[in-house]
Amino acid sequence: MSEVRQRNTRSKTGAEDVSAPTAASLAKEEDRSKITVLEVLRTITLLLLLSGLASWFVTRDNVLWGLKRPRATYISYWQSMLAAPVQLTDAELGQYDGSDPTKPIYLAVNGTIYDVTDGRRFYGPGGSYHQLGGADCSRALVTTCFNSDISPDMRGVEGMFLPKSTPEVDAQYTTEEMAALQEEELEIAKEKAYKALKHWVDFFANHKKYTKVGTVKREKGWETKGETPVLCQNANNARPFRKPPVKST
Repeated sequence: MSEVRQRNTRSKTGAEDVSAPTAASLAKEEDRSKITVLEVLRTITLLLLLSGLASWFVTRDNVLWGLKRPRATYISYWQSMLAAPVQLTDAELGQYDGSDPTKPIYLAVNGTIYDVTDGRRFYGPGGSYHQLGGADCSRALVTTCFNSDISPDMRGVEGMFLPKSTPEVDAQYTTEEMAALQEEELEIAKEKAYKALKHWVDFFANHKKYTKVGTVKREKGWETKGETPVLCQNANNARPFRKPPVKST
């Protein structure tokens, strides 16, 4: 029995050799292990800043690694969503070409009006595309004739996609072949004209800064009235030449 007690005594004595923690050491240990919400937020913010700087250094124009900023994050988007849609005639639309700094800059494509005020350096006075502001410039956007084609009238635009004929090449087709070829060329040209306009319709409809604000008011059947516009020089010069028929071997 005494031997057992002796072992217990040694164990108790050994335990007493361990120094008891002080209040200061406990507080220090707690501070070392505790991670606050503020520290987490600070770390996340630092990582985002570093990521943004790295993205800007690599892409030179974007802090989100090329990701597009959602349209819903722009104030202009919500302003256009909450505002009542406007309806303007072509003449009224002309008042919004940027000449009056108190008014927004409007531009119309295929009858839909967009607020392009954020692009004032392009569409405002002195801008590269100032002619397009305050008008429906559908035709000009497709033909690239900004001085002569500021018009919504798209009649005849398909002509810019029709091949130019030459006597040497045309002579290689029979009358029946030429008739079939011209019919096919016209269908292809119309499709290309449609896609060319749709490109610009989609461009402004999906632009992150330009917002739809309304439509242009026109009388019914306006698109069939008057003479068909003449194809401008730029568009005519861009036409390809008709290719000779492929000879079967």
